[in-house]
Amino acid sequence: MIETPPRLLPAVRSSAIVDPRVGDLGPALLALEDGTVFPGIAFGADEPAGGDLVVNTSQTGYQEVCTDPSYAGQIVVMTYPLIGNYGRLIDDDQSVRPWLRALVVANATAAVLDDIRQLATLLRGSHVPAIAGIDTRALARHLRANGSLRGIVTEPGFMDRDEAVDRARAVPRWEDQDFVGEVSPAAVTDIGDESETGPLIGIVDFGLKANIVRGLRRRGARVRILPHTATVDLALARDVDGLVLSPGPGDPARLAGPVGLARAIIADGRPLLGICLGHQIVARAAGAETTRLRFGHHGANHPVRDVDSGRVQVTAQNHEVQVVGDSLPSRSGFHVSQVNLNDGSVEGLRHATLPIETVQYHPEGAPGPLDALAVFDRFVAAATERRGR
Repeated sequence: MIETPPRLLPAVRSSAIVDPRVGDLGPALLALEDGTVFPGIAFGADEPAGGDLVVNTSQTGYQEVCTDPSYAGQIVVMTYPLIGNYGRLIDDDQSVRPWLRALVVANATAAVLDDIRQLATLLRGSHVPAIAGIDTRALARHLRANGSLRGIVTEPGFMDRDEAVDRARAVPRWEDQDFVGEVSPAAVTDIGDESETGPLIGIVDFGLKANIVRGLRRRGARVRILPHTATVDLALARDVDGLVLSPGPGDPARLAGPVGLARAIIADGRPLLGICLGHQIVARAAGAETTRLRFGHHGANHPVRDVDSGRVQVTAQNHEVQVVGDSLPSRSGFHVSQVNLNDGSVEGLRHATLPIETVQYHPEGAPGPLDALAVFDRFVAAATERRGR
């Protein structure tokens, strides 16, 4: 077993780690499958949970991260040291509940007295454990050096290091799980009145964030949310003017049905926007390959260059998988339109003749950055043009 260096141990006073207004639940462990163990203080739900660890480098947006369905099945590590320091605004939640398996922070703070506006209340009400007192930046460096690892946050009071590591090693592999089936709705939902004159946008929900719907509605569009099992006939109904394939969790290689649907939408020629997982699905439908990144992209500070215009945008990202640019068939009509300036990975595709665009990042990122919102303008304009024909 790898012993935790003394500098990673929490301070003696738990009140220096977990604000008394949040309330700590006692000692707990974060154990990784490689044998590394981090002791800390529990402050979320009074239960254990395991999953793959991912690191988010955002300084704000912890509420949006926790309610983002794309984090389903994962333990999120926040490198910013103060989490909870500005409370929670319920209207900014990105879905109806948190989907992450557990949250790891350095310090759990509180800026408000109202219990309902505290992050810990959200986590506890949704059975999501959390642990504080971890040197999350050291943990981020460990994951960067060793790649993605499975881990477990133990229940309060559980301090058996050896057994905790064994439990981390027993966590199912990320690649083997169907997360889209967990987060996608079962029924169709229409948002907007039929008397509205804007285009009708169908969103295939693989793990939809509320800000995507808000962004389309602000641009005058009506929205029809479709389950991930939507048929071609449902998605390409006559009144649908354009389609969005939403972000979501998991490996696109598992999603043969959605890839087939994307292939049918491409053949139809209707305006299509793929975001994050939706981008990967469109790429696979076009004949490209996807592979898992060593430790993923997570955070609100990733620079992306548009190949066609040369413009650089700072973007929010949250994905484990990349599209392999060299595998994109030239006969597909698609080309790599955007690249990540940190590692050169593919960040977008465009079709040469059809109104189809994909982005690997999150243009709807909440609370930001807001550099990439123009992708929604282009898409809604294309759908509006089709509606006017």
